[in-house]
Amino acid sequence: MLRACLPDRRQSVHDWDEELRDFYDDRDDHTLDEADAWLTRIMPTTSQVTRERVVQVVGAWADMGIPTVPEPPTEQWVDRVAAEWAASVRQALAYDAFAFIERATTAGLLNDGESEDAALLAAAFVRVGMAVEAAVRLLVSLGRPRGEQALMELVHDDEVRDFRPYVRSRLLGLRRSVYEDRAREVTRDEEPLLPEGLQGLPHSWQNDFDWGATAPDSHSLAQVRSALEACLTVERVPADAQMCSNAPADSSAIAEVVRALMPYPRLVTRERMKEAWRECQSLGFDFQGMDAASFAKVWCKRIADRVAAAVFRWLADLPQGGGAAGDRELAVLSATTLWAAELAERCVRCGSAVEEAIWFLHRTDDVPDSREALARLAFDPSLPVTTRNAAQEWAP
Repeated sequence: MLRACLPDRRQSVHDWDEELRDFYDDRDDHTLDEADAWLTRIMPTTSQVTRERVVQVVGAWADMGIPTVPEPPTEQWVDRVAAEWAASVRQALAYDAFAFIERATTAGLLNDGESEDAALLAAAFVRVGMAVEAAVRLLVSLGRPRGEQALMELVHDDEVRDFRPYVRSRLLGLRRSVYEDRAREVTRDEEPLLPEGLQGLPHSWQNDFDWGATAPDSHSLAQVRSALEACLTVERVPADAQMCSNAPADSSAIAEVVRALMPYPRLVTRERMKEAWRECQSLGFDFQGMDAASFAKVWCKRIADRVAAAVFRWLADLPQGGGAAGDRELAVLSATTLWAAELAERCVRCGSAVEEAIWFLHRTDDVPDSREALARLAFDPSLPVTTRNAAQEWAP
């Protein structure tokens, strides 16, 4: 049945034949439901989907006074309606068939030959844009290696076009366990790419710190100071350096690979960055001439910026004037503000965690060092306008 449903032409992203897309979109929205009801009323089964019955439907539409029906209906117009309805029926049948095969796959009822045929058919439907979600779900249920290989081929196929982000997202789901296994491996003789002050950070760089908003101990403060100083030594790259495109879905997918392979700063090594670069290429990303070394530089900067932002958010939320902290803790926090204000200004000037650093300076503007830093940033003509404006918003 699936082979009979497979069209010989590419389908649009909305699962309608591309030649009929404009016609479908131009139809009167207020009468679509009633018009479609006539289609199912006159052709309730697949054996009754005939051109003659489509002519009956078109006649009913004309009697309804649907404004888009030509008077009298032309042969060409009838042909378009017939093709559109046939595509709709094929898609509905394909969805049901793929859902059935997916359940059989999950239950372990398919042999190797049947699984191979199912994978080939599912990939063929994705290429023509019909029943895409159901076909991809089946490939995911086939798992590794068969379903994974089919999805890998699809993300590199130009015919997939609009569906590529969706196909890639489901492929990432299959590959995630591979990344997690790699992340659990000890780095051994791998070459670290981040400074020592970042390598010792016990928290994942992808999340905010979980120390909470209570007064920290001196060890925690020493750690974050060391981390901030290390962030400032990471090589800067041009702000407009792009991985492959500006599409949010692409950036998110690349970030997911990097995070999964190297969730902690100590795992950021040259070897794993190269693995991430190769993995992203296998997922169909075109890095436009960016080699593994450039990829690593961009991501080391992004990781350092992410850590710096998390540090400043954490510091900004710490008690500054009493209540949650005692006199001793407040003295420690007051001393912390002095070095943190200096590092915040330096981060802003080099374009790292700008928003979070300025917010920290605002939150601690009862300290002269923070107020003065904000004032300098607010009126420094060498800084970008957006940075100056952000500082001016909070400058006393």
